[in-house]
Amino acid sequence: MKKNIFITVLAAAVAVSCVNLDEKVYSSLDKGVFYQNENSVKAAVASVYNEAQSNLSEKMFYLQEYSADQMAWRIWNDGWGYDEGEKYVLSVQRWNSESKIILQAWQESWTTIGLANNIIYDLQTIDPSDLKMSREQFDSYIAELRTLRAWCYYINFQAWGGSLPLCNTVSDEVPPSESRRLGSFEAGCRSIYDFIATELDESVDLLPKGKVNRMNQAMNRMLRAQLALNAGLFIGEERYDECADICEKIIGGDYGTYSIVSDYRDIFKYGNRACPEVIFAFACEDGQSPFNMGNTRNLKGLPYNWKNIMGDPDSDASGWNCEIVVPSHDNSGEILSLGGTDTGGESFLGEAYGDKLGAVYERFDDRDIRKKAYSCPSGVWNGGLFLKGAQYEYGTTSPVKADADRDGMDLVYVDQLATFRKPASVKPVMSPYYGEVNSGYRLIKYPMYPATSGIDFRNIDNVEFRLAEAYYMLAECKLRSGDAGGAKDLVDTVRGRYFSSSDKEAALAVPGPGFEEFDLDWMLSEWGKEFLSEGRRRRTDLRRYDKFTQGQWWFFGRATDVDGSLIPVKRDRKYEWYPLPQSAFQTNSGLQQTPGY
Repeated sequence: MKKNIFITVLAAAVAVSCVNLDEKVYSSLDKGVFYQNENSVKAAVASVYNEAQSNLSEKMFYLQEYSADQMAWRIWNDGWGYDEGEKYVLSVQRWNSESKIILQAWQESWTTIGLANNIIYDLQTIDPSDLKMSREQFDSYIAELRTLRAWCYYINFQAWGGSLPLCNTVSDEVPPSESRRLGSFEAGCRSIYDFIATELDESVDLLPKGKVNRMNQAMNRMLRAQLALNAGLFIGEERYDECADICEKIIGGDYGTYSIVSDYRDIFKYGNRACPEVIFAFACEDGQSPFNMGNTRNLKGLPYNWKNIMGDPDSDASGWNCEIVVPSHDNSGEILSLGGTDTGGESFLGEAYGDKLGAVYERFDDRDIRKKAYSCPSGVWNGGLFLKGAQYEYGTTSPVKADADRDGMDLVYVDQLATFRKPASVKPVMSPYYGEVNSGYRLIKYPMYPATSGIDFRNIDNVEFRLAEAYYMLAECKLRSGDAGGAKDLVDTVRGRYFSSSDKEAALAVPGPGFEEFDLDWMLSEWGKEFLSEGRRRRTDLRRYDKFTQGQWWFFGRATDVDGSLIPVKRDRKYEWYPLPQSAFQTNSGLQQTPGY
């Protein structure tokens, strides 16, 4: 049995919600030396948050969003961003057990769980009175760690299902996949499901209420509701009534006081930790957040000269220019010199295609304030989410210039994707391999404040759980039970804030572009708009609706991949789960591969 823990050595003044990675040093310390008082317990718990923030914010985001119908990793300039297909395989759903991104996600996913196991083990062997702490205080920290560990397990669970090992102790023994231990993938899924549910249920009453940067009772119950909402997918049992009951209690204030805000910008702008809708958010401060999370939120889609557009924010990070919003239009029409076509292309929502998925920008009602072009003059965000059309130097009418395949041309983002600079190569629909520097609109979910505002955009907390999700989960439960009116009322409580007072009544009376009824297809679309690019589209939306591999959007069934093969309308169901990385079997012979791989 291990006797030491690996913890982050923190300055005494560092709060539990804020860890400075620049000062991170790992040391192997005996628990009798390290644990001296409550501050040392806080430091140990802070180290787990630090790892969780790092591990959940990047690789797992890729697995959940780029493989789905709203965000994509597209290639440009004849191969830039391809990187041996590292992230591209997600967007075309063609990964395998050798895929680099799968290995990266797997390796990072266990760091937080292992650290939590070590610290929980140590704390359970300590008498709290020796640290001048009450049993209630002490147990609350352990409950915090158990909830955080359960969340990390949930993230892993929805990726790898019953092939996961159940590792919740500190031991020299390496546990096998639950599917191997119990004889089937389904039995493994149930075991992991029950473990997560038990951890959450046993911890909730010991947690605080209203601590936005720490595990709290409402966050615990939100995760428990997510588990119940997806029970049909995970264990083959519908538990919508259980989910609805939990959500009603969250909304009713049983686990803390929260409310839906009328101005949705409060959720994502600077100072959002005080927003009454936010239930849990990772604390972010420049230099103190893993990988500077504030940088990576938007920069994956921005160009090299993004600071010219945004007003020279205080950041040395470069734009990746690879992440785009899934296009809403095909490539029909006369090609324009700056990219795109004169007609803007045929909409994937229209009669020619009739897609119920994807076509992100056109899913938004024209009256929706989020559909506006993003701007943040003098540090006041206008609420628009999209960089679209011609881009200008901040505060001027001088065009921003593109680089690479459109070097020196005006940068004009188009809601289409094709190699328009090579007219003979353009096809009505092309896969994300055939992009250009300006292909696809860009999403700005968190505002990027100009230097003149004096606000560092990297200091905006990263929201993970918010009250709107409880409303949407409850709405879906009602819709599935036949109460379409009750479902619509709940969704309208949230989406009403996106329309002016003069537009609101008319806008809420219709299901929106692409839909005729307030049905499950509409509900799935509302999930997508409300939680766009929040790292959940695959795991909590598409798979529950059986649309992840069986649904059609954008290029599926309409375009060829880089090898010339048609990307099918419906993909093999093995892609519902991710494979265990092949190299993992070298260190754990007890693992059992996910079915189909």
